[in-house]
Amino acid sequence: MAASAPPAIVLYGARDCVLCTGAEDVLDRLARELGFDYRKVDIGGIAALEAAYREHIPVVEIDGERVFTHFVPLQAMRERLAGRL
Repeated sequence: MAASAPPAIVLYGARDCVLCTGAEDVLDRLARELGFDYRKVDIGGIAALEAAYREHIPVVEIDGERVFTHFVPLQAMRERLAGRL
C-alpha cells in the first residue's frame, strides 16, 4: 500500500496582522509537534489574493479547503490533522 501524501497546508496572511501572527504561532507549534510543513502566503499587494482573503485573514486551507478564518484554535487544528499525517 502506498503512503498517502501529506496534506497541503497554507496560511494566507499579511504583514503587521496580529491575528496572522497568532495563527502562525499555532501552526508552528503543531508543525514541531506533529512533523508537518506548511506554506505561508503574504497577500499584501497582490490584487487577486487581497480580494479573496483580506477580509478573512488569517485563512488556513488544507488541501484547498478553507478550514479556519480569523482564528486558528490549537485543538481544532490538531483534530483537523488527526489521521492525515
